[in-house]
Amino acid sequence: MCLAIPGRVEEISTEGLLRMGRVNFGGVVKRVCLDYVPEIAVGDYAIVHVGFALSVIDEKTALETLETFRQMGVLEDEFVTEEEAFARAAAAPQSPCPDGSCAPESEAAEASTKV
Repeated sequence: MCLAIPGRVEEISTEGLLRMGRVNFGGVVKRVCLDYVPEIAVGDYAIVHVGFALSVIDEKTALETLETFRQMGVLEDEFVTEEEAFARAAAAPQSPCPDGSCAPESEAAEASTKV
């Protein structure tokens, strides 16, 4: 799942023609492109999606959203490293139908006898 996550801008710099920032997402700091929000300043909060700050939001909303995401357990999924993501995927039960559209043979046979 891809989420737009609020984060606090800790530092702003320029890399070539890009305005970049260090953004803190409740303890996880990432580099983010700030070009879409030229008005943003250090200390402001932004909604960030796939490494791009999309809009400025107020602190109260940002902190409430981060807490909600924490409670839902989605922040862990969003901030894992690529290596961790591959390890989790490899350890997960495998299915011939990842979308869940088919059932294992035993479940299919059981369902056909109930009709």
